[in-house]
Amino acid sequence: MQAANYFLMRFQNLLSFAGLLFLFSCSAPISPGELTEAHSKLEGTANCKKCHTMGKKVADSKCLECHKEINSRIANKKGYHSSKDVSGKNCINCHSDHHGKKFEIIHFKTDEFNHNLTGYKLEGAHLKKECKDCHKPEFIKDKELKIRNNTYLGLQNTCLNCHADYHQKTLPSDCMKCHDSKAFKPASKFDHNKTKYKLAGKHFSLDCVKCHRKDSIKGVVFQEFAGIKFDNCTNCHEDKHKNKFGQDCQKCHTEESFQIIKKIGEFDHYKTNFPLFGKHRTVDCKTCHKKDYTVPMNYSLCKDCHVDYHQGQFAKKGITPDCKECHTLDGFTVPFYTIDKHNLTIFPLNGSHAATPCNACHKKGVKWSFRNIGKKCVDCHKNVHENYISEKYYPLKTCENCHNESRWEIITFDHVKTGFELTAVHKQQSCRACHFGKKNYSLSNQKFSSLTSKCIECHDDIHYKQFDVNGITDCLKCHGGFSDWQANKFNHNNAAFKLDGKHEKVACAKCHKETKSGQNIFTQYKLKDYRCEACH
Repeated sequence: MQAANYFLMRFQNLLSFAGLLFLFSCSAPISPGELTEAHSKLEGTANCKKCHTMGKKVADSKCLECHKEINSRIANKKGYHSSKDVSGKNCINCHSDHHGKKFEIIHFKTDEFNHNLTGYKLEGAHLKKECKDCHKPEFIKDKELKIRNNTYLGLQNTCLNCHADYHQKTLPSDCMKCHDSKAFKPASKFDHNKTKYKLAGKHFSLDCVKCHRKDSIKGVVFQEFAGIKFDNCTNCHEDKHKNKFGQDCQKCHTEESFQIIKKIGEFDHYKTNFPLFGKHRTVDCKTCHKKDYTVPMNYSLCKDCHVDYHQGQFAKKGITPDCKECHTLDGFTVPFYTIDKHNLTIFPLNGSHAATPCNACHKKGVKWSFRNIGKKCVDCHKNVHENYISEKYYPLKTCENCHNESRWEIITFDHVKTGFELTAVHKQQSCRACHFGKKNYSLSNQKFSSLTSKCIECHDDIHYKQFDVNGITDCLKCHGGFSDWQANKFNHNNAAFKLDGKHEKVACAKCHKETKSGQNIFTQYKLKDYRCEACH
């Protein structure tokens, strides 16, 4: 109220001079009083028009031409001068001049000032602060405002405008995401479980400084929050096992307590007489130590803990050999029984057998079998030639008489034993060409014992029985052998029509022409009529 009465009194004084100013407007103007110190550079009647419009009130536009910082905030509807209590008022209502050099043109009671009108609400610890604690030159960024005395302008409403960056740019500048205005500590809005590392177990009650260590950078205390490694427990904890059990501590330990053990705990089994290798490393302790960890155990042989899966198949004189002769600790299904060892048995592995997986022979049912599974081919392989080949050519069904273990297609059979020696072109043919036929190959079409030496067994009769004698065509009467198919044994003089005279030089096709019988087209060699007029 005192401030209001003061301004009202001064305003009335101004009105008393208004008439005088009007009377002397056509001559030299008269100043109603000395300007405040802030406006002292505008003293002199020559400067009146910089603030006044003659014959009118003091215009706000004149004030805002100089006070651009206020003009900008009003235009952007920010700050105290844009608030509901001030907006629409003339500048002179609150800031009149010509009251003396020491007059406080900016006059208000700071303890009664409503800071909420500035657009920055004071909360928490800010309510206890004096105006001068925040409104001081070192917090003002604008160079022009910075040199002014007693200005309340120029502050930004970010935390780091007034407060030092405790985190030294290692975290985002939006402090209010973690902190509130009541106190910097604790960071009431911070939730560790929203970070990449969620707290669990003992980590819940752990003091922050245990992980986020304090340091000093350029003499300023700094606590490390960003860039903390947490991909492994050993980033913070000492590896008591010196990397003997690897770096994944959570395989054995939990976050509830280091003493809560999932599997092998902190006990170093390598210090015993039975170091853990292979699959033994992943076995739960209680699987072997059924009663107590300190009770002595027999462990010299695999069978001390494991049941003989093979049920005595490898026992000799009642003694079963140890599993490690064939298996490793990396797994029962990965044997290291070598081919060299197998070759010392009654069935050495040769040819394709060396590349055959074990289960093909030793696991034909549900269980594995290694004894009395046979050693002849037919013990494992189906005898596809049974009832097709005479036993004299493979006594006791010994396939080795014809085949070998490298490739089934490689045949070493001596065909002379059959009475039909393979010569010339026949020697170049595969067994299948004769014994399985050229068409519709299948095991049911095979011929061995039932195959005769007649040409027509394999070859088509292109003469269509013209030379049959008692139902048999003997090709070798005309054709000279198996080197080629030329009829070099045929003598026309032994035929029913001897060639003499001009007939000796006549081409065969002149007399023996192509003929058709049903769907068959062939050369007619057997002529029914030998009279001259039959051809001439």
